[in-house]
Amino acid sequence: MTLAWRVWGTYFESCNCDAICPCRRTNGAAGGRSTNGLCDFALSWWIKEGRHGETRLDGLTAVMVGSYEDGERSTPWRVAMLVDEKASVEAQAILADIFLGRAGGTPMANFTGAIGDVLSVRPATIRLDHRRGHERIDVGPAVQVEAGGAAAEDGAVSCGIPGHDRPGTEVHANRLAVDESALKFRYSGVCGFTTSFDYRSDR
Repeated sequence: MTLAWRVWGTYFESCNCDAICPCRRTNGAAGGRSTNGLCDFALSWWIKEGRHGETRLDGLTAVMVGSYEDGERSTPWRVAMLVDEKASVEAQAILADIFLGRAGGTPMANFTGAIGDVLSVRPATIRLDHRRGHERIDVGPAVQVEAGGAAAEDGAVSCGIPGHDRPGTEVHANRLAVDESALKFRYSGVCGFTTSFDYRSDR
């Protein structure tokens, strides 16, 4: 039997597109293909409250890094999943299942259907700062993201990953650096996006 679950909290991401990322909706207008035809990205979730059955997920974090090319059929993502090392082994598996879409629900409806290849899943020391104007992702040498100033007004931009019903703020990213599994890239002066998320099971 599939257990009911829900996680909600804050979200911050960066990719190698120019700000405002053309994949997003701006003032309700639909987006399009990536700036460079190749999208390298890092996504982060900080769960404020969460439960999977009787397992509590409050305060836990997760980071996904990946890459895809616009020219590939259905743009299959190649991703690596990093889950909070502070979580129990059971909770780490739950985090991976939720954010990779294996648990169904909102992530599958929003974005995980685009995942074509999961390169790795592992626990890691994840340090996030999702405060407005201070957004950071720090997973040691594996992932480093540092946001800069806002690139659009609050609420003008939305992204399909947290859901277009949750508009947020587009920001510039001073640094986007990943060295995890077969994914290795480094950029500066690219885009980022910050908002909240609320994912739940189909039940």
